[in-house]
Amino acid sequence: MSDLIKRFKEDLQLAGYAKRSTESYVSSVLRLQRFYNKPLEDITEEELRQYWLCCQSEFGWSAATLRISYSGIQHFFTRTLVRSWNIFNEIKWKREQTLPTILSLQEVRRIIYALPTLQSHTFYLTLYSLGLRLREATTLQVGDILSDRGLVHIHAGKGALDRMVPLPKITLLTLRKYYKTHLNPKWIFPALGHNGGKDARFAKDHVSDSGGQGALQRILKHLGFKKHVHPHVFRHAYATHLLEANIPIRHVQKILGHKTLKSTMIYLHVTTQAQTDSHEKVSQVIQGVLS
Repeated sequence: MSDLIKRFKEDLQLAGYAKRSTESYVSSVLRLQRFYNKPLEDITEEELRQYWLCCQSEFGWSAATLRISYSGIQHFFTRTLVRSWNIFNEIKWKREQTLPTILSLQEVRRIIYALPTLQSHTFYLTLYSLGLRLREATTLQVGDILSDRGLVHIHAGKGALDRMVPLPKITLLTLRKYYKTHLNPKWIFPALGHNGGKDARFAKDHVSDSGGQGALQRILKHLGFKKHVHPHVFRHAYATHLLEANIPIRHVQKILGHKTLKSTMIYLHVTTQAQTDSHEKVSQVIQGVLS
């Protein structure tokens, strides 16, 4: 690792960035360096402009991928190398406004109860019923389960925001049942290893982000699901189902750990109840005008 990259990682660490964000930002900078194959301090503002033009037009990068690249490189050249370049104020890639994939209550239940192992069943039941991001679920620790208060403490999620989420009784009972199979003193979902899970009790690491995704994709194929389902879809479903149950949107925002209400409001566009209510209200207004 070069001294500059090491310094960049330290700068991000001091700024409070999560490990995953740091890795993503460093990767963006290293990708730029490989593109020009020369020291980062020798790259000019015009070369950076041409790099992003190439990524957009030649490589076909999406706006989301370009934004990630921008964030990492912008942090590097303004924090670590301290360049005062206008390009960082000029570039804007609009966020693509796409609605999330949503599963119905019946679809969530069908998937979770079709998962073949207690580990995969417990993992996705926990992911859904607590509204967790994937990394928040894989890193869940024994001490995070506050069973006497009916809460789970989620540590330093996206944006380093801690939060408390309600712990449903069915989730607590399932977690207890699964925990008895490994009794790891730290992790709720320890790495199972290559010994049929027999070493899980002594595992030092938690299950990897990709650990449970294979089982999910196999069961989706078996069930013949046409929707594009991945772990984060269960969080989308959780948020939507809470709003459909008339949980106040500010409370849903707090549970999900969203910094702004805008992030939570997207789920209003995909709730069946909200659409039904608005359709009925529109009909009532028109009926009142024309009758």
